[in-house]
Amino acid sequence: MTGGSELSGSTDLDALLDRAVWHAATGPHAHLARRRGRVVAYEPDVAAFGALPPDPTPGDWRDAATLVGPGGVLVLTGDVPTPPGDWGVVVDIPGVQLVADDDGPVVTAADPEAVRLGPDDVEEMTDLVRRTEPGPFLPRTVQMGTYLGVRRSGRLVAMAGERLHPAGGGRGATEISAVCTDAAWRGQGLGRRLVLAVAHGTRQRGELPFLHASASNTGAIGLYEHLGFRLRRTTRFAVLTPPQGAETPDGL
Repeated sequence: MTGGSELSGSTDLDALLDRAVWHAATGPHAHLARRRGRVVAYEPDVAAFGALPPDPTPGDWRDAATLVGPGGVLVLTGDVPTPPGDWGVVVDIPGVQLVADDDGPVVTAADPEAVRLGPDDVEEMTDLVRRTEPGPFLPRTVQMGTYLGVRRSGRLVAMAGERLHPAGGGRGATEISAVCTDAAWRGQGLGRRLVLAVAHGTRQRGELPFLHASASNTGAIGLYEHLGFRLRRTTRFAVLTPPQGAETPDGL
């Protein structure tokens, strides 16, 4: 695992991006997450992401198990610590993190065809995600940030939005996620336009756009690099299950 290089001259941004889940779920998204000691996890209907300290103790792992609860899953990214042997590892794959540097070549722009999506659109958004598989999208994921979509004949055919929102030290960053287009409407640049539109809103707030992708998704990585995003670091995505007999998180 390799860490990121200096980003736009700001070690504060480096720290935010290296531990994006922690700085999002304990910062702007604290109302969407639960915290126990040195561990944080999003509410299970918002996102499966959680974060432990870089040097987790057995007590930290017990706190993580309590937050996740029986039958739950915990998704870690970044420099993923090795879980105890009684945790299950469902998925552990390499990934990448890309950024649109302040002075970089990404040219963002609002899209006149893009519409703001909200809670009333969740059923349609979930259906699009099911058909295109960009990654998990849960009932309250839409509350993590701004989601934009394109409709054709009244039907949602493409979307992209904001997920992790790490902030601190006077600066913030916003992750672009859920980029997907219905198979019948691909090849028209809708995904590219929506990525740039979401990034435009991020920059309008003075924040840094970034995104993640599986290292094997070379098509998506190539598209983002073509748009001007820079590969900042390699990372990992680990989906873990807590040991049997973990405490219930109710009442935390």
